[in-house]
Parts: sequence; structure tokens; C-alpha cells
Amino acid sequence: MRLVRPPGVYAPQGDTFLLTEVLRKAPLLKGACVLDVCTGTGALALAAARAGARRVTAVDVSARAVLAARANARLNRLPIRVLRGDLFGPVAGQWFDMIVANPPYVPSGSAPPGRAGRWWNGGPDGRALLDRICERAPRQLRRGGTLLIVQSAVSGVQATLDALRAQGMAASVAARRTQPHGPVLRARAAELEAAGHAPVFGRFEELVVVRADRG
Repeated sequence: MRLVRPPGVYAPQGDTFLLTEVLRKAPLLKGACVLDVCTGTGALALAAARAGARRVTAVDVSARAVLAARANARLNRLPIRVLRGDLFGPVAGQWFDMIVANPPYVPSGSAPPGRAGRWWNGGPDGRALLDRICERAPRQLRRGGTLLIVQSAVSGVQATLDALRAQGMAASVAARRTQPHGPVLRARAAELEAAGHAPVFGRFEELVVVRADRG
């Protein structure tokens, strides 16, 4: 897959690759209508289209990300609709067979929520977007539909499972992978450890893909 990435747009890395692996194995993907929120470069949307999804929509709040995702769709000759907006706002009232998300999930600590950190800043506890996705995604999934969301253990995997189950979803961990801290977490590790985020200790973090199915 060929990708362009302007400055300020999240570069596909370990979490993207782990979620892509799970996405490609999803049995309902072929012929499905897929939504990718927090799309960044559009890497997950492109993977869904290449794997046989019937229609793929990608959403991001960043104008640069939207331009990058559109450019990458053209570059890879894949028919992806890319919209700018806040999470599910641009697709209100629409239904999907699958929703995938790689949102910002690094706790911000004392860092301000400015535009420069938008692609990683998940709010004080890392859950600002995770909780909103857990609340809204089930409402826009068709019956039998699936949500796939990737996050770090530092932002609370059990909280994600509990939030989705509270919405009536059958939620479980679909994949785990341990990898060295990325540049953002390395820079923030000491502050996060001091704030009690135990999974940050050491030089590695655990990435987790949560799968939730609507009955």
C-alpha cells in the first residue's frame, strides 16, 4: 500500500498494523459497509476496501488528514468516501456493518489539548475519544455488525469492555501485542507513571484490539 503523510497527520505504526491484521480476518468484511473514524492517512479504510468491503467511509476532524486520506485513496485507486468532521457527526443517521477506530488514546497529563497534539492527545486519562466511540458506535451498527477499536493498555482496556457491554454489545479482546514505547509515550512516561498509570512502567506498552458485536 502506498501512502502519503503530511506533517501533523498520524503515521501508521504498531497500533495501525495490529488493527489491520484483525480487520483483514473479520469474516463479515467482504461486501460490508465500513466506517473508519479517526482515519488519519486512511490506512485502515484502504485496508478494508482492498479486503473486499462494498463501501468504505472515512472520517477525521483534521483537514490535513482528510486531504491525505483522499490523496491515498486516489493513489491506490480505491473508492473511499472521505469526510471531515467530529467522529460520527458527518455520518449521522447512517448504518454500517463494521466500524473501525484508531483514536488518540495517550493520556495528556498536564499537556494542553492544542492542535499540535490532536493525533495522540486522548484527554487527561486517555479516554476522551474512546468513551465517545463506545457510546456512539453501537447506535450506528446494523444488527450483527462489529466494532473494532485499538488502544493502549495505559488508557484502560477494562473500561472499554465495560462501556461497550453497558450498550448491549458482546465485547472481548481480539488481539494483544507488546511493543517498545513510541516517541510520544517515551516523552510522557515519567509524568504518566507519577499520575498512577501503571502500564507505562518500563520501556514497553501493550496494544489491545477490542472487538464488540451487536446482537
